[in-house]
Amino acid sequence: MKVLALAAALACALTAPTLAGCPPEALGVSRTLPVGTVGGGAVGFKTYPQTLRLAPGEVVLTFDDGPMPGRTEKILDALSSQCVKATFFMIGRNAAAAPALAARVAKEGHTVAYHSMTHPVLRRLPFERARADIENGYRAVDKAVWGAASERPHQPFFRFPGFADSPALDQWLASLDMVVFGADLWASDWEPETPQEELKLVLGRLEKNKGGIVLLHDIQPRTVAMLPQFLQELKMRGFRIVHMVPGSGALETTPAPAGWFSQTERILAGQGRPVGKVRRPLSQ
Repeated sequence: MKVLALAAALACALTAPTLAGCPPEALGVSRTLPVGTVGGGAVGFKTYPQTLRLAPGEVVLTFDDGPMPGRTEKILDALSSQCVKATFFMIGRNAAAAPALAARVAKEGHTVAYHSMTHPVLRRLPFERARADIENGYRAVDKAVWGAASERPHQPFFRFPGFADSPALDQWLASLDMVVFGADLWASDWEPETPQEELKLVLGRLEKNKGGIVLLHDIQPRTVAMLPQFLQELKMRGFRIVHMVPGSGALETTPAPAGWFSQTERILAGQGRPVGKVRRPLSQ
């Protein structure tokens, strides 16, 4: 029992910012969450009727569309200053254009994931073209980050551009043991808002949702500008960062509450354009 208690204490201590060379006021990472991927699956209440098993107040930070020189570096610097780890869903052509920056994301301990090669609305493409764009995307990212690519992706996490998946693509990704990620809330940083407006918006959504998977974009200058204060606010408001990494076994999820609906499907059906490009009320 003493050995188990000591092991538990050491595990907790390893997440403390002070042991990582960070000041005690740093936000840090409260825990690392291994996400099982055997058989695939999908998470994120904005699109799917289940999400990761997170406790109230836990936050998973995700960034889409990078890497972008001049912006992703500042995102990484802000995260490093607070000893925070995030997940970056990279576009293949952007990783190929900035391989050193893409590799830096992994070297600094963040989770690398995929977001297609060219960011098309994949459900509108013929299956083979959509599949090729996904494959080219993960191969470009793998080559940029790890120096080599193979038939199967190095990492098992994928996010559809605009969350516009399809049953056939979902089934194929599941055959690769890949988990598809939506989000539980987004920062709407594709909207023409100021950094302070974005900060107020995303904090309000986090308070309402009591945490969850957050969608941000490391290519957006407003997000770059607001991120340092955002991380400080998370600490002051008692939110805790969870760093998700690939795990063993099957995906474990929490079901959506009664009355759930896919907000992204409503947007896609009503507007015919991908999420992230659609103007919507910022109160959503």
